[in-house]
Amino acid sequence: MENKNKKKLPGDPKKTKTNIIICVIAAFFAFGLIVFLNAEIQRNTHKEITYTKFINMLKEGKVEKVTFGRNVINIEPKEGERVAMIKVTYYTGYVNDTALVQDMLNKYNVEFSAEIDNKSSGILDFFLAYILPFVGMWVVLWLLMRMMTKSSGGGIMGVGKSTAKMYVEKETGVTFRDVAGEEEAKESLTELVDFLKNPNKYREIGARLPKGALLVGPPGTGKTLLAKALAGEAHVPFFSLSGSDFVEMFVGVGASRVRDLFKQAQSMAPCIIFIDEIDAIGKSRDSHYGGNDEREQTLNQLLSEMDGFDSSKGIVILGATNRPEVLDKALLRPGRFDRRIIVEKPDLKGRVDVLRVHSNGVNMDDTVDLHEIALATSGAVGADLANMVNEAAIMAVKDGRMAVGQKDLFEAVEVVFAGKEKKDRILGKEEKKIVAYHEVGHALVTTLLKHAEPVQKITIVPRTMGALGYVMQVPEEEKYLRKKEELLSEIVTFLGGRAAEEIIFDDITTGASNDIERATSIARAMITQYGMSEKFGMIGLESVQNQYLDGRTVMNCADVTESEVDQEVMRLLKECYDRAYKLIDGHQDVLHKLAAHLVEKETITGKEFVTIFEEETGITVKKTKSKEEEEQDGEKTSEES
Repeated sequence: MENKNKKKLPGDPKKTKTNIIICVIAAFFAFGLIVFLNAEIQRNTHKEITYTKFINMLKEGKVEKVTFGRNVINIEPKEGERVAMIKVTYYTGYVNDTALVQDMLNKYNVEFSAEIDNKSSGILDFFLAYILPFVGMWVVLWLLMRMMTKSSGGGIMGVGKSTAKMYVEKETGVTFRDVAGEEEAKESLTELVDFLKNPNKYREIGARLPKGALLVGPPGTGKTLLAKALAGEAHVPFFSLSGSDFVEMFVGVGASRVRDLFKQAQSMAPCIIFIDEIDAIGKSRDSHYGGNDEREQTLNQLLSEMDGFDSSKGIVILGATNRPEVLDKALLRPGRFDRRIIVEKPDLKGRVDVLRVHSNGVNMDDTVDLHEIALATSGAVGADLANMVNEAAIMAVKDGRMAVGQKDLFEAVEVVFAGKEKKDRILGKEEKKIVAYHEVGHALVTTLLKHAEPVQKITIVPRTMGALGYVMQVPEEEKYLRKKEELLSEIVTFLGGRAAEEIIFDDITTGASNDIERATSIARAMITQYGMSEKFGMIGLESVQNQYLDGRTVMNCADVTESEVDQEVMRLLKECYDRAYKLIDGHQDVLHKLAAHLVEKETITGKEFVTIFEEETGITVKKTKSKEEEEQDGEKTSEES
């Protein structure tokens, strides 16, 4: 019973024989269709007429040529109907009319001839009409099969072949020197490289080579780059493919390709197999994420192959994903993926290192301070930083300069985060004034608050990502923990723009929609995740899903509690808005002065803002020291001591 119900895979001989039989049947069907169409065309383009009609056509001058056969007269008219672009001819029965030839010579002036009885002509006609189209059809089928073989890793006969791209030794052109900001991940992979190069020193102590390592992190952090760097350092064959390459339209293709991939890898060991976006085939087999027989069959084969190969031969499997929560538990257990390497967003030092790597080969002047750029790009990944350096270089070329300056880099940061300036979008006088007061409201509140970040730039020039203006703030230092008062200050800052609109214009606009969305998100997180609510206390009311993608949250409480959470969020936002309203209402003079200056200039720097603020309020703003000033202060302190 088990043998009868066993599924046939594309690589089975019986399956291959069935495919060949289907192709032969299709070929004969096509041949029969060609014969039928040829006979049908001949029947419609060679029609029978009476001898009387033939004589009348001669008298009317409609005949161009006459051919006498054994018992038939073939007639070719001068003009007539056509079928499928073929001219219609006629034929009639032969009559013993001796005067006909003389009449065609003397009266009608028609060209005529008689058919020569040649047996080979019939064979030639048969060959041209039937054999040649049949052979041509087989040639076309053969060419199509060759094309399918090249495009789908073997076509019908080899559809189960692996489509892995192979890079050998230094062909990737990437090493660990090209990867920055991920020191822990590089250290874990460096051990794998050392194990592949010097396996004996590990075997002597009893250590075994990890079978696999899973690279986990947000998009753009450099997971694929790390895998290529590992290949560049190890100098061993490197098989690279995506999880989606295993699954196609044929059932069983994925499992067959997994078998073929590991067969190739074992023949070329030691080597590295890299499967990018492994969640395409490694998704959990429970019903929560939806079932798929082909994907599950592929996953089962992958699990079996990872258990079956001998790690002492030096085969290392790398997987990369940004959705680890959907992966099957059997795939993640030790013995398959022994290590989970987190490739997180780089911290301040990491961003400086990444900027240095990507600025190699880029001409930069003395004004460039990568530490300031790194401070302004909190939350950016390696791909973002590489894009910023490239955008800055493009801007320098457009301005006709041979070196990139600090101004270019800051402008590139704004382009990546907010988009390019929309020079064709001209705000009206009233709208420009509203936007100016709105943005100055943000800047004024953040300056008056103790725990807020300092202002770097204020602009009311519209950007392509929808912002009509924005305030750029740069933190004084990188922070990994946020205090409750700092979060509240951030919410108050977000609501400062709406408060300024209401105070000055006694009306509100739609310009605060993004501010409200971000303020609500922080307030909800404080209550449901951080335990910063007096009403609910330390209880987790929601959890984060897809933490490396959109960070979507799911509530883990009753509907009644969720309604109470909404009420608590509204209360917290109202308190923060009242606080922002009072701060701006008490400093309207400086608000008017700054807004007028912003309307005139459209863009003002943090220094200009601080100068006007201190002149109007008499409050001294704490100055943010640059990296060079901090280093100089440190040198002075050490000299004094």
